[in-house]
Amino acid sequence: MTIRSATDTALEHVRTLVERADEAPTLQALADAAKLSPTHLQRAFRRRYGMSPAEYHRARRFGQLKAALRDGAAVTDAVYDAGFGSGSRVYEHSDRLLGMTPASYRAGGAGADIRYTTTDTPLGRLLVATTARGICSVTLGDDDAELESRLAAEFPQATHQRVDAGREEWLDAVIRHIASELGWSDAEAPELPPLDVAATAFQWRVWDALTRIPSGTTKSYGELAAELGMPKAARAIGRACGSNRLALIVPCHRIVREDGSLGGWRWGVERKRELLAGEQRDENHHTRHTAAA
Repeated sequence: MTIRSATDTALEHVRTLVERADEAPTLQALADAAKLSPTHLQRAFRRRYGMSPAEYHRARRFGQLKAALRDGAAVTDAVYDAGFGSGSRVYEHSDRLLGMTPASYRAGGAGADIRYTTTDTPLGRLLVATTARGICSVTLGDDDAELESRLAAEFPQATHQRVDAGREEWLDAVIRHIASELGWSDAEAPELPPLDVAATAFQWRVWDALTRIPSGTTKSYGELAAELGMPKAARAIGRACGSNRLALIVPCHRIVREDGSLGGWRWGVERKRELLAGEQRDENHHTRHTAAA
């Protein structure tokens, strides 16, 4: 067994321990189980899964909490059923992982202030929405009415405030970042604002892997599952792609079926086809330009 495969096996073992633990294991305990130093484990785990073991455990708990709240469970019951010893521990982290308090999320975003704007793109209309904490939605559609309806369905009790493009720093940064990354603009891509999307640890892991697929290339569900060390998780990866709320930022359009066919896409298969074709053209142009230089 190579050093790399041995480390991968150790990381999967650690992930399993974290998944099954009611309380987050200490880094030293996980390092002992993996036969790695705590520093090496922390760095390798973050590199592979996009977060530390402690953050992975917390995100998994919040994923369970979110599901229970959306199913209508009482806040107190949901908090304890998800493995949190007290409500205070939930509220300490809810701003980052839920974007709002558990009671507010269960109530459809009651009390949250969502600001959004729409703009034209080569793929149709684009809606970008943020809370005070970060980006909560990026969607594509045929018209503003469709996009606004989706946003209202996701956060029915939140306050929705439309702002003109260019008058909201975060909204403008997202639009300029997407335009630059996809070749719709020659301007330099600004840094993205923080994300404010509630998700399970597994979803975060899949979405992080999607962001590492280079523009102009695709992977199948099976290939991504194998890359993540979970060869039987192709269907689960498909569901994680389908739950992505950040169109173009998390590039789930780069995932295709095992036979190479496009499959579906949350924002329309024709848009997916056009997007992939455009990325391939841009990549080919860049390759020819680099070779000529």
